[in-house]
Amino acid sequence: MEQGRIIKLIGGLYTVLDDNGKTHVLKPRGLFRHEKQNPRVGDLVAFDTDLIQEVITRKNLLLRPSIANVDQAFIINGCVNPAFSFFLLDRFLVHTEKAGIDAVIVVNKIDLLSEDKLRRLRDDLLYYERYYDVIYVSAKDPKSLEPLRQRFSDKVNVFAGQTGSGKSSILNALNPDLSLKTQPISKALGRGKHTTRHSELIPFENGFVADTPGFSKLDFEGIVPEDLPEYYKDFFERSALCKFRGCQHINEPGCAVKKAVKDNEVPRNRYENYLRIHEEISQTKIRY
Repeated sequence: MEQGRIIKLIGGLYTVLDDNGKTHVLKPRGLFRHEKQNPRVGDLVAFDTDLIQEVITRKNLLLRPSIANVDQAFIINGCVNPAFSFFLLDRFLVHTEKAGIDAVIVVNKIDLLSEDKLRRLRDDLLYYERYYDVIYVSAKDPKSLEPLRQRFSDKVNVFAGQTGSGKSSILNALNPDLSLKTQPISKALGRGKHTTRHSELIPFENGFVADTPGFSKLDFEGIVPEDLPEYYKDFFERSALCKFRGCQHINEPGCAVKKAVKDNEVPRNRYENYLRIHEEISQTKIRY
């Protein structure tokens, strides 16, 4: 048997790239269905001439977008059309933290903002720069994209973000040969149409990049409320100062996170997003 990495999934057929750079279009063995296993794009697999026979143990898995063994996630945020959303950004960061994936925050379409509005957005994001790299780009300005290009090498990278944030446009600007489909923002809906219909790993700059279907809503399947504080780097580093072990930073007395919010050390907006996400996860848990 040979080994390789799944780089594309369309209609139940998997494209596997082997160690010699050759691709193979394969089906998974039927036993996977009985074992309730689903090979994913990004999986390292063992295969023969006809079938994928084994999925090698993953180091992580994103559910939406569905990519395995990811090293780095570029969270693409449009600053206009659609408007920048800190709530959506925090939701994405929860998912990358849970999966143990390094996250890079990318702010796209800066050419569409006035200098004053861009300065205010930069000020609001300064807090996030303590914990994540933040890069400001325009898909129309190749020079602004160079900091992204330099980060691809030897990594499996995923582009994730709200529909219409410009993921495909940025990839096209980085590599025009890709010719990924893009569509304009819907004026009626205020967001983009889905242009990417499947997940695919594209060999790029000695690594891989995934262009994935866009979406505007993330669920929190597999996350329990008790674990949520661990997925906030800033909250986790303060948790040792909380009065109670396992503090959820909501109603507990002596909470270091709530004190930090009161003292303007943590942005109130980020804390309020945390409360909304915690409530959402709690309600989902109750329903199930």
